[in-house]
Amino acid sequence: MPIHANDPSRQTWLPVPEHSDFPIQNIPFGVFLTRDDIITIGTRIGDHAIDLGALHQLGYFENIPLTDDIFLQDTLNDFISDGQKTWRLVRNRISEIFDINNETLKNNEAHKKIVLFSMDEIEMQLPVQVGDYTDFYSSKEHATNVGTMFRDPDNALMPNWLHIPVGYHGRSSTIVPSGTPIRRPQGQTLPKGEETPVFGPSRLVDFELEMAFITTDTNALGEPVSVDEAEEYIFGMVLFNDWSARDIQKWEYVPLGPFLSKNFASSISPWIVTLDALQPFRVESPKQNPEPLPYLQQKERYSYDINLEVGIATEDGSETTISNSNFKYMYWTMAQQLAHHTINGCKVNSGDMMGSGTISGPTPDSYGSMLELSWQGTKPIKLNDGSERKFIQDNDTVIMRGHCSNNEVRIGFGEVRTKLLPPFETKKKG
Repeated sequence: MPIHANDPSRQTWLPVPEHSDFPIQNIPFGVFLTRDDIITIGTRIGDHAIDLGALHQLGYFENIPLTDDIFLQDTLNDFISDGQKTWRLVRNRISEIFDINNETLKNNEAHKKIVLFSMDEIEMQLPVQVGDYTDFYSSKEHATNVGTMFRDPDNALMPNWLHIPVGYHGRSSTIVPSGTPIRRPQGQTLPKGEETPVFGPSRLVDFELEMAFITTDTNALGEPVSVDEAEEYIFGMVLFNDWSARDIQKWEYVPLGPFLSKNFASSISPWIVTLDALQPFRVESPKQNPEPLPYLQQKERYSYDINLEVGIATEDGSETTISNSNFKYMYWTMAQQLAHHTINGCKVNSGDMMGSGTISGPTPDSYGSMLELSWQGTKPIKLNDGSERKFIQDNDTVIMRGHCSNNEVRIGFGEVRTKLLPPFETKKKG
């Protein structure tokens, strides 16, 4: 089915600021609370949120096979379950409705009052109910940096790393949307030079610059997904900050991997940008050597050219950009990740989320974590207000942004913005 919504020449009758992440060619999907305290599924063009539930009730999705309540729910899970054909029909129709030459809604003031909201009139929600969350470890540069720090630089990558997309199962209950503050976690650590662990707040809280993809229902139990069909089951992507407590992680990760050091919080951008919208930004993926096993070999192997940046804002509001990276650096593709995830018959459901793993580029300014940027705290990062950071301090706000651009259009993800608060304090009784 043609993706008419991607037409770079299409213009809209809604105002779109210059360099907006949300032109009419984007049409992402999200969930928001309206000025009338109603939760609805919507999309965004420029600085306007669009109530898809209201559009549907007013008859604008006529002849598209949708249930009456598909956009009146508090998550996108059921819509995502409808599959790629429905996603494309809906995106194409939205692009037609808001096309500059379409007078139907444009000249209907009563309908516009029901359907359109300014961004300051709504509150974004978590877009999906995440049943399961898997985090991969797929940036070769990041894995090499970490292996160099903690093991032998000559053998930085573990023996399996070049053969499989390494991953682990994370915790979905602590995935939160942008704007939700989180607490500094507490746990056990083993301070340098000590033989017994101590309990207390993590002293090495870190961000991880990632992206995540959201799946539809992909397979029956026991049925693998082919690597060349895998992207058909990926609805879209979000920015993903997978928070880490490095000192807790160091003590706990052997033999079963991260636990309390990772499950305290993960933050996502609230608008899901569809994989369809990202098609114009495909680029060749890094070469793989050795060649992976046949089930991971793609006929067409590509990634997406998504520019990423990370900033730290201090309490006074001063923001410093500390990293500029790109999703295209990922060694293992999303298709390979999903194919590997299901090769043993693991069932993947609508709304499941797969984190890319920390995205680091080839140069120090493109590293995707404070662990790398400050090189274990040995090279503090200087901020614009004159202060320095080895890791994230209480009341710092970490901001991640991402966008794609070419000579014709810019497609963006907005941002994921999260403030780190001091650890939770238990009030003593009496």
